[in-house]
Amino acid sequence: MDAREHFHDLLDSLRPLLRAGEGFTLDYRAEDSEFVRFNRARVRQAGQVQQAYATLALYLGERHARFELSLTGVAGEDRTRLRHALERLRAVVPALAPDPYLRLNREPWRSESAEAGTMPDGAAAVGQIVAAAAGLDLAGIYAAGPQYQGFASSWGALGWHAASSFNFDWSLFHANGQAVKSTYAGQRWDAPAFARRMASAREQLEYLGRPALTLAPGDYRAYLAPVALDEIFDLLSGGFSAQALASGASPLQRLFASSARLSPRLTLEERIAGGLAPAFTSEGPRQDLRLLASGLPGERLVGSRSAAEYGLTANGAGAHEHPLSPVMAGGDLDEGDILSRLDTGLYIGNLWYLNFSDRPAGRLTGMTRFATFWVENGQLNAPVNTMRFDDSVFSFLGPHLEALTREPEMILPAGTYGARQSGSRTLPGALLGRFTLTL
Repeated sequence: MDAREHFHDLLDSLRPLLRAGEGFTLDYRAEDSEFVRFNRARVRQAGQVQQAYATLALYLGERHARFELSLTGVAGEDRTRLRHALERLRAVVPALAPDPYLRLNREPWRSESAEAGTMPDGAAAVGQIVAAAAGLDLAGIYAAGPQYQGFASSWGALGWHAASSFNFDWSLFHANGQAVKSTYAGQRWDAPAFARRMASAREQLEYLGRPALTLAPGDYRAYLAPVALDEIFDLLSGGFSAQALASGASPLQRLFASSARLSPRLTLEERIAGGLAPAFTSEGPRQDLRLLASGLPGERLVGSRSAAEYGLTANGAGAHEHPLSPVMAGGDLDEGDILSRLDTGLYIGNLWYLNFSDRPAGRLTGMTRFATFWVENGQLNAPVNTMRFDDSVFSFLGPHLEALTREPEMILPAGTYGARQSGSRTLPGALLGRFTLTL
């Protein structure tokens, strides 16, 4: 039984069990993933993961509760598990207090998409990786395969989404313990594109053998590669939440209050087409939204609870109110001109340990990671020892944002804890006239 049939079989078995006055929602997630771990450029572990989970929520007026269960993939056994979950919810829900902010979408809607992609043959991809890493100390993980999400409600909602993707996340280690971290991910494996990505990592690895520089705290010109900018936007993504903005917890509070601005070079959209997230959430169909328009605040992500509490209109954002497939418009900086435009300053390929040093002011802190290089006169010069930055997003992505790369890069989450993460972010690299290092 394939995943779609499995989901519909569960749904068909659930509907006849419903009693008068009851309503339900059913969330379904599954994957069929191939994982390969590398160490010292050799395959150390390979395996296949097939798993599925369902979350059943039962509603009785304004009372509700949910039950998450793992599934076996065997139709009869999973119908029994779902029936037992329903019985346990029936024993609990009548005793719960009414939820004053419950605003269920009771409109019938349908959404179905299947993005198959062009998955590489696993053996061929592994063979290319091993060949490209010959003579190197490579450690990493390759994950690939389809992921499935379904949603249905007793009020006629029905959504199904299937998408295939791959993600190879790896590091090349120098004999001195330093490393260059790289990723190659997407829906269509392109052998020449992967070869270029590996060649770039090899080139950076050669510079790690030079004596590392320790820079004095201060302001520096800098280039943030797309993966580094992704770390920043991962932290800022909750800033577009209607709940966070209404409660004063958004790091973009000053932007939406018109007391600060971002660079007019920044335009950010929550875009359904082309992303790997489904076109729906458990609260209904998602919408294309313009979150930033030439540096000015755009639309907010509004879930049903925020809509009820603050008198807003829900836009299918889901309970977490985070963008699922944001796309930032590129600029006029060609990839081949990055170093020459930077001239002298920092080339930052990765950031880590990011957090807020002053959330209401949009101030972030974090560490440079892996291969951060000092550039002089448009040429890589030497690696830079790990440094901490502390700066306001309204500064380095405000008046000090000089350019964005022309071709944004689709970045997929590499997390596999419990299950492969879904969604995507498409971001360019950013050339900054000033970036503040503190120690």
